[in-house]
Parts: sequence; C-alpha cells; structure tokens
Amino acid sequence: MVMRAVEIAQPGGPEVLKPAQRPLPVPRENEILVKVAAAGVNRPDVLQRMGMYPVPPGASDLPGLEIAGEVVDTGEKVCALVPGGGYAEYCVVPRVQALPVPKGLTMVEAASLPETFFTVWSNVYDRAQLAPGESLLVQGGTSGIGVTAIQMAAATGNRVFATAGSDDKCAACVRLGAAAAFNYKTQDFEKEILRVTGGKGVNVILDMVGGDYVPRELKCIADDGRLVFIAYLRGPKAELNIDAVMRRRLTITGSTLRPRPVEFKGAIARSLHEKIWPLIEARKIKPEIYKTFPLEQAAEAHRLMESSQHIGKIVLTV
Repeated sequence: MVMRAVEIAQPGGPEVLKPAQRPLPVPRENEILVKVAAAGVNRPDVLQRMGMYPVPPGASDLPGLEIAGEVVDTGEKVCALVPGGGYAEYCVVPRVQALPVPKGLTMVEAASLPETFFTVWSNVYDRAQLAPGESLLVQGGTSGIGVTAIQMAAATGNRVFATAGSDDKCAACVRLGAAAAFNYKTQDFEKEILRVTGGKGVNVILDMVGGDYVPRELKCIADDGRLVFIAYLRGPKAELNIDAVMRRRLTITGSTLRPRPVEFKGAIARSLHEKIWPLIEARKIKPEIYKTFPLEQAAEAHRLMESSQHIGKIVLTV
C-alpha cells in the first residue's frame, strides 16, 4: 500500500517540499501506526528542510514532529510527538509518546500540542525547575513555543512576562495570560522586567534567541535564576559575564528534544498527562491555531512560518 506524503526533494527554500507517494510505514515493537488527521508545523521542520537539522538514526526522512489521528488497530484518538514522518497520511509512533486527544479538542487543535508542550515541560519545569510562585520570561511570546509557555505557566500559577515584535503581538501575549509583554523593537526588555519586578528580576528565562540577548538577560534575571536555551535565532555565540553568574548563583542550561531517547520522551508524556492535560480539558489552556493548510500546501505553511507573522500554531490537515 502507498500513502500521500510531503518530502524534502533537496535542501532549500519552501519550494523543495514536494507531494509524493510513499509506502505505508510498518510499526516495530512498542510502536503504533496512526492514520494522520492533522500535523503541526514547527521551526525544526524548516531547519530540516534547509539541511540544517539532521534526521536522527532510524527516523523517517519526511518532516513533521507532531500529529493527531486514529490508531489503526484500535481506533483510539491520539496526539503524539514523533521523530519525523508527520507530513503524511500514516505515521509510526513510539507508543509511550502518544497521548489521548484531550476532551473537547478537535484533531487540528490536538495536533498543535505535542512538540511545544513536550519542549516547554522538559525545559521550563524539568530543567529550569519553575516552582509555584516564581516568575518566567518568555522570549518570542507569540511563537508556537511562546504561546504554550505563557499559557502553561499562567495555568500553573506563575507570573509570566513575554517579549514580542509588535504591539499587537504583545497584546496577544497578555490575552494568553502574560502579566505584561514588551515590544523588543521599541522597548528595552531588561529595563522593563526590572521595573515590573521591583528590581528583583525573573526566576526563569526561556530563550530561543541567544546571541546578543544573553548579556541583557543576565541583567534582568533574579539571584539563583535559571536561563534555559531551546534555540538561537540570533546566533549560537554570546558574551558571558562569568562574575555575574558566580556572584548571583545563576544556572545556564538548555536542551534539544529530538535526539533524546524514547524513554525520556515517554516520561515527559506521563508528566503532561498527569499535570497539564486536566488544565487543557478544563479550558485553562487553549490551543492557539493561527492557520491551517492542506498537506499538499506544506510549502505555503513554511512560507508563513518563516514570515513570523503568525501568532500561535500552523497546522497541516491530511
């Protein structure tokens, strides 16, 4: 049997994403086959398309790191984090990385959850140990990750601040639960953070910007604060004041999710199911879908993502 899919013909711009026919994938032990209803689009998909994000050994070369659909054997409706292969009619999923579709959500909404929710939980809660009553600064608050981090931290009772690139995007951050949001094009976020925290700074910063943001972040992070990197849109190199790190007992960390083992991702899935899924079902966290595209229009979806006009998630429907 064959299925429809979108493949990367060669590294390049959005136009290298081409509709294709592929054989149906075959699940191995501890895997399930899912008939895909919708697939989320994420920054790593763009990097993979450009040839800058290698596929882990054994994973599908097709892009797509999150899906929602129906388990072929059981008919169970699930959403899942996958190591690749999401831009297709069928996708193989490690069983422990699949979660039930939260009650009340559509397949499109469910497909928008896994990649950002796994990433935020792993980095903000597991690595940075955001504790009750602490504050969080989210850089890039209207990205898929940003929207998730703002909502999740607000729903768990934390005070959240965000940066974004326009006044409209800042307003969206506040609507999603941020106490305040700052336009990084017109405001000095480090001065604003110190102002709104009474000079103390924030306990945790989730950073996908890197580069010249790092010295500025060290100025507005609280003593014993944690700076956690998940990307570096302004470059991987930064100037670091080690004296500030020592004197103020700062922790600098970060991670990438895709190469981590299945067991590691399974543990995150269990945490999300226990702690976060009830908040979604209570509508304290709501998926933020900006636009959907049919699978065959994946190139258009990537163009939109690279324009950074979107607030929230872009999803392909299959």
